[in-house]
Amino acid sequence: MDAFYASVEQRDDPSLRGQPVVVAWKGARSVVCAASYEARKFGIRSAMPALRAERMCPHAVFVPPDFVRYKAVSRQIRDIFARHTDLIEPLSLDEAYLDVTVPKSSLPSATAVAEAIRQAIREETQLTASAGVAPNKFLAKIASDWRKPDGLFVIRPGQVEAFLEPLPVGKLPGVGKVMERKLAEMNVSKIADLRSLELPYLEQRFGRWGRRLYELARGIDDHPVVSERPTVQVSAEDTFAEDLPLAALEPHIRRLADKTWAAAQREASRIPRTVVLKLKTADFRSLTRSLTPDSRPSSAQELADIACALRSRVGLHEETLYRLVGVGLSGFIDKDRTTTQAELFGQATSD
Repeated sequence: MDAFYASVEQRDDPSLRGQPVVVAWKGARSVVCAASYEARKFGIRSAMPALRAERMCPHAVFVPPDFVRYKAVSRQIRDIFARHTDLIEPLSLDEAYLDVTVPKSSLPSATAVAEAIRQAIREETQLTASAGVAPNKFLAKIASDWRKPDGLFVIRPGQVEAFLEPLPVGKLPGVGKVMERKLAEMNVSKIADLRSLELPYLEQRFGRWGRRLYELARGIDDHPVVSERPTVQVSAEDTFAEDLPLAALEPHIRRLADKTWAAAQREASRIPRTVVLKLKTADFRSLTRSLTPDSRPSSAQELADIACALRSRVGLHEETLYRLVGVGLSGFIDKDRTTTQAELFGQATSD
């Protein structure tokens, strides 16, 4: 979707159309959730501090996010996808991979499916979407950004090499600023440069990641579209209006534990085993502490107790101040597995 949250706001409030809209709470600790294309002209981007966005565009209109509304629109869009395929892998509320190798509709090609989906989104939601059509996921992702907003770009199998070679290596998934610098030290700035390196050399330099780089530079990505991913972690976090010492975090941890516990209860067939405490210091250093107890947490209070106790393992000076705290549950396993283990344990003890 194109500038999804901001576009929903502009759709629902005609006075915002054509205006630089920033979806964010105002305040010293707030970050930008989304920016309209009018706001992006001033350099405003998602995840940017709201104060910085305000300085870059003083006349921007700040709108607090309404995730209930965004989720409702996202479900509407997902229903459109489902008319064409059941193989849908959501990445977020506004982005997904679709495998249309065998479409449910009678359309003759993946390009025709993409065009039909974009038209239906426009007609039924009054929003625009951009699509990338390609032989695999990572190429489709690159293609989807190629003609934003409201665009469609197709990379056919025979075009992959010519398309990739002139691109900067930063376009490859997993190649961030640090990896870009490492590759630049090897005189590798474009994908064509990376293609010139042999597999043994890349594996020697980067291990298993070297093979992945070798494959991506050649347009190889065998990862399938996975329609249902098991939950890895549920969590809730909060950024404070003022930095706080570790000793003052307990009421916040307990409040977030309630939210996390409620979210975990929505997992009908799987249960979590590991408690995670996330912290971010005033100077933006992130750290986590986790514990997998002998018996899983059985209540929000027990979750909070364990999370609070994890503070003793932080190991920083007691005067350290924190800007953010989060509480999570991870290590999900199937309920059937725990039942079987309990039965086996009961049989063993009765013998």
